[in-house]
Amino acid sequence: MRDHELRKQAVGEMHLRRWPMLTVPCVIVQWVLIVEDDEREAELAAIESKAKADHPSANPAYRAGSLAEDIKFVWERHSEGTSLTLFASDAGPDAFFDPSMHSDLQAAVEWAQDLPGQIVRCTRIWVAEDDDAVAEVLPSLGLVPAELVSCRLGGDIRMWSDFRIKGDGFGRLLVAANGADPIEITRQVQRLQELGNYRNRALLGLPVARECWPKLDEAEARLRDLAARIDNRDETDDQLMDTLSKLSLELAAIETSISFRMDATRAYAQLVKDRLAQVDPQPIEGFASLSDFTQRRFFPAMNTCEATTARVRQLALRAAQLASLLRARIETRIENQNARLLHSMEQSTRMQVRLQQLVEGFSVVALSYYLIGLVGYLLGGLPLAQYGLDKNWVLAALVIPVVAGIWIGMRVLRKRLFGKGANHD
Repeated sequence: MRDHELRKQAVGEMHLRRWPMLTVPCVIVQWVLIVEDDEREAELAAIESKAKADHPSANPAYRAGSLAEDIKFVWERHSEGTSLTLFASDAGPDAFFDPSMHSDLQAAVEWAQDLPGQIVRCTRIWVAEDDDAVAEVLPSLGLVPAELVSCRLGGDIRMWSDFRIKGDGFGRLLVAANGADPIEITRQVQRLQELGNYRNRALLGLPVARECWPKLDEAEARLRDLAARIDNRDETDDQLMDTLSKLSLELAAIETSISFRMDATRAYAQLVKDRLAQVDPQPIEGFASLSDFTQRRFFPAMNTCEATTARVRQLALRAAQLASLLRARIETRIENQNARLLHSMEQSTRMQVRLQQLVEGFSVVALSYYLIGLVGYLLGGLPLAQYGLDKNWVLAALVIPVVAGIWIGMRVLRKRLFGKGANHD
């Protein structure tokens, strides 16, 4: 027996990729990146060169370790990117507002920002002891009051954020532990971040969907025009088929170009719903809750993406239906042409039969004439007078038998040559 080459990877996928246990207070800095395939090796080499990872062979898509005594990290590879999270234990609001106030955290942030990839989301989080600690720093954060989201997370834990990008490129998130169990705090903050990360990744499909709508409007107008032209008998089939083929290819190209992004958006949207249910946000009077924010902003965007996918498929189906109608029109026209051609051939065949019969009639007369002429020569040499016979009377008596014999002989010959159908028109 020997291990399957993917056994360890499969088992590693089944284990939760947990964050290290959070201490209160602490500062968390996280980046969600889109990393190209040719940058992945360089990124992994940079991660492993700076920190000794825990169990590096257990799951090649996950690394966890320490950058300094009080700085831990978690790195995770995803289908189309990676996420890197730094944890600064026992860090207060000063490090949250300005990482340079914490030397180890500042060094870790500078190192992380040199990694390859394009930022999809980056967030600074401060986990405070209670609501009062957050209330002291909240006014100085510069959050937009009209868009401030605050709610309880399944119990006493509370969060604040306006989900906007600040001047340094980071979003801000505040969490008050309020005496919750460290395991629960870690779990809820991780879920909260995953919710936001999947939300941003899902929203990458919205610009793609919006970009498609003018193209789809144009395609729909062209389909309407084609439907009217197919009903016009003056339009040539070749021109209609050429135009319809070009439109079908354009729709197929649009569907191919957006299919990956729309499928990914649909998968991320489902993960957002799952994480939102797990976080279990409880509203607080006077603030928008996480559920309200998601319902108002996120789900309409996802509906737009779903509508775009459905519209592309519907237009492709309509193009296929028009192609079927056009093929039916072409086949009907060909069948009518074949029917007319067969009718013309039938008339031509009947005419040929009539001509053949006429020629046969003339042939019978001609052969009879020459045969009677030969008989006349024969009778001229015979002594008919001795028997009281007249040559002209004998020839006259032979005309009908000769003609009948030749006609019957030609019918028999034609029947032998062409079979039973030779006697029918």
